[in-house]
Amino acid sequence: MTRRLTWWYALAVTGAVVVALAAGRWLLERELIGNLNLLQDAENVEVIQDLGGSMEKWTEEALVRQMRSHSEADENLFFFQIHDDTGRVWFRSPGLGESVLPDLSATGPHWTIDLPPHGRVYTSEYVHGRLHLQIGSRLEPTERLLRQYTQVSLLLASIVAVASLGLGYGISRLALRPLRDIRATAQRIGDGNFGERIPVPPGKDEVTGIVRVLNTTFDRQEAALRQVRQFSADASHELRTPLTLVRLNAERLREQVAANAENTATIDNLFEAVGQMNRLIEGLLFLAKAEGGVLPLAREPHDTAAFITAIAEDAAVLSEDRGLKFAVERNDAGTVAFDQHLIRQLLFNLISNAVAVVPAGSAFTLSSWRDGTSWRIEVRDEGPGLPEDQLERVFERFIRLPRLEGSSEGGHGLGLAISRGIARLHGGDIHAANRADRRGLVMTVELPAGGGLRLV
Repeated sequence: MTRRLTWWYALAVTGAVVVALAAGRWLLERELIGNLNLLQDAENVEVIQDLGGSMEKWTEEALVRQMRSHSEADENLFFFQIHDDTGRVWFRSPGLGESVLPDLSATGPHWTIDLPPHGRVYTSEYVHGRLHLQIGSRLEPTERLLRQYTQVSLLLASIVAVASLGLGYGISRLALRPLRDIRATAQRIGDGNFGERIPVPPGKDEVTGIVRVLNTTFDRQEAALRQVRQFSADASHELRTPLTLVRLNAERLREQVAANAENTATIDNLFEAVGQMNRLIEGLLFLAKAEGGVLPLAREPHDTAAFITAIAEDAAVLSEDRGLKFAVERNDAGTVAFDQHLIRQLLFNLISNAVAVVPAGSAFTLSSWRDGTSWRIEVRDEGPGLPEDQLERVFERFIRLPRLEGSSEGGHGLGLAISRGIARLHGGDIHAANRADRRGLVMTVELPAGGGLRLV
């Protein structure tokens, strides 16, 4: 933004100066030509005065003698030529040499011609009866002055361009300082410093109004986050306490009906329901904290290869128990700053889903590699896959993946929603896609550089 504003400012200032200098050159040229015209008009009057007020009363020989005497005095300023109505030239000033001024009286009294070897000549023609007096002036001095003006103008334009770049950079930095404050404050708030506010610049311009609106928005967000924290604390206590009481009473009841197998089975089902409720509450509380931005991250640098190896050992045990094949296809070395506990939870959610949908004897794989400045983790299975319109919906709450018939694996439909929440907390994301090579699903986790990534 600073660079763009600097260039626009420099272009605007330099363009305005160039236009002003070009207009000045045009005006200067008109003024110089106008002065030549006035000088030639004055010279015409002077010639007639020298001739006694009339040109026609003179014989050709006497007129030539008189004009030769007059032209010698102004030889460095003017060319003189006299011709009659028939076009016959009576007199040419010695300075013209072999050159002849053309008769252009039909086109107007003033014109500019190329007259070798004298260059461009500004000529005026004055009619005195049957005789025509032509007075010409070399334009070389005028053109030399205009060239010098152009050279000075180019130098000035270059100086203005360089100066405007520096001035534009300073002005843009000053003008954009509130925006930099906004970005820095938003970054600090995003990092968990919810009490931060943008310094309000002096004045009552548009930027000041935006800053005030943003600070008001941050106030509301901070209040909302406090409510989320309070809700999380209250829900943890208010929801867990009755479930704990139910469990304690069920344990007492089990002791009392231990001899009755049917009642014991019923109480076991109660214990399972209580456990599911506890897991559901934990999942909902986790999502509330993650989406509210109040879940703390213990982000530390970890060796990705060692971390994936440890995950793979547990995945191998799960696959062996279900009669599945498991392999690590790729495990690149690298160092990433992340919350080890949360990323482990994310990957176990993906692995558990894969274990639940892959038929016995089939396989699923785990991969970890570098992709530019990102760390990607991929779980591929040989399960049934998903319809294309379900690939994004599986990350919504309470959406369950299709499981194998007779599978004892169950869930509350929050696992993938939690996984996406964990990925986004780290500045990344997770996506699902059907395999292109065979039947099955691909789950890809990506952590970008903005999420604390440092690849080696």
